[in-house]
Amino acid sequence: MPRLSSCYKTTMNRIVAAALLFFLFLSVPSGDALRAETISDISKPWWPSWRGDMSGSARIPGVEIPLEWGPDKHVRWRIDLPEAGNSTPAVWGDRVFVTQAITSEKSRNLMCFNRADGRLLWKQGLVYAAEERTHRDNPYASASPAVDQDLVVTSFGSAGVVAYDHDGKEQWRRDFGAIDHVWGNSSSPVIVGDVVIHYHGPARDAVLYGLNRRTGETVWQWNEPAWKPGLRTDGFQERSDDGVIGSFSTPIVVESELGKELIMSFPMELKSFDPASGAVRWTCAGLNPLVYTSPVFEDGIVVAMGGYFGNSIGVRVGGAGDVTSSHRLWQEVRHHGGISSGVAYEGHLYAQDAGGIAYCFSMSTGETVWKARLPGAAKSWGSFVLAGDHIYTLSQAGDSVVFRASTKGLEVLARSDLGEHTNSSIAVAGNELFIRTHEALWCIGEL
Repeated sequence: MPRLSSCYKTTMNRIVAAALLFFLFLSVPSGDALRAETISDISKPWWPSWRGDMSGSARIPGVEIPLEWGPDKHVRWRIDLPEAGNSTPAVWGDRVFVTQAITSEKSRNLMCFNRADGRLLWKQGLVYAAEERTHRDNPYASASPAVDQDLVVTSFGSAGVVAYDHDGKEQWRRDFGAIDHVWGNSSSPVIVGDVVIHYHGPARDAVLYGLNRRTGETVWQWNEPAWKPGLRTDGFQERSDDGVIGSFSTPIVVESELGKELIMSFPMELKSFDPASGAVRWTCAGLNPLVYTSPVFEDGIVVAMGGYFGNSIGVRVGGAGDVTSSHRLWQEVRHHGGISSGVAYEGHLYAQDAGGIAYCFSMSTGETVWKARLPGAAKSWGSFVLAGDHIYTLSQAGDSVVFRASTKGLEVLARSDLGEHTNSSIAVAGNELFIRTHEALWCIGEL
């Protein structure tokens, strides 16, 4: 397959860049040839899932994207959206995909936009009239889509999972019943070869599914147990078997000596599965009963962080059975976990809590190297993105901070502000940033 990313990144002329991107899109091979590529292949100018790749790295290879932007700076286009939403855009070739609920219609939709100018190409979805509980700041259709060369898979929560082709034609849909949780749901689907991973939770009867990519039929399923937290140490401290329980995590897929491992943070524990069969490979205890973030992986170590003053653990992958004693490197009770997921760089994890404090800590020991308050509004549900050694953040108020991934302390490189509320994360494809606010979808890039 042609490798055009370097040409794409160095092309400053927008027309030439668009032509190259179109050629790349036409050159993508079909079938297993593309799906056999490495898990963290970040060399291409697209962003096919919530954190960019199956390993959830949220990482791109260079820094040839804008450091600063604003309503009148580096905006290629801005398109109004029908109403608020928390999902992150997915990008493939010349198309941008966004999930969107429309309350007045009781509908949950997938919207497809032209990458060059933001024009709406199509909108498809379904109507779900039943009442569904959620948090006031977590609108329906908050899961981000997952895209491959010919399929876009969307999780609409209680309304089910639907797969479309890139032209908006429905390929299959599954109804797994209602997800009943006081704070709703947000876990995004993951495409691994010929299997679509879907977490139908959080709920008392939550299930992790492996679905046939072509038909949507169940390949395997793992039924989540009824968790018994005991005396809690997190934000529901001193309450026994009580308080909010559940995972909002999106699983990741990493390579180890076992091959591909599907790793997900559940209440109380981190688990690894064979993504093809659903067989449980290993389990590590130590998390608290409430989890928001996805695991973060680098150099054989995965870090999982609980939410709401929850626990964090560092685990070496590749084990079997209960690895709490053999592979767990560390545990920190009431650690730094927030709602957003962090990024790994040279053995350290950079993350932030919901209050806007950024942290740098060792992935192998859990030791905090530094912590500092991010400037500006800072409070955030949006996850970090890593470009080279630059970390991009996005606050709920729509302002952004770019700082350097460094163990020496917080080094702010740039600040920006779109002036619109958001709980989404930045998506980066080629030399463009895509930002979904409650009001609009933005494309940021050099003009």
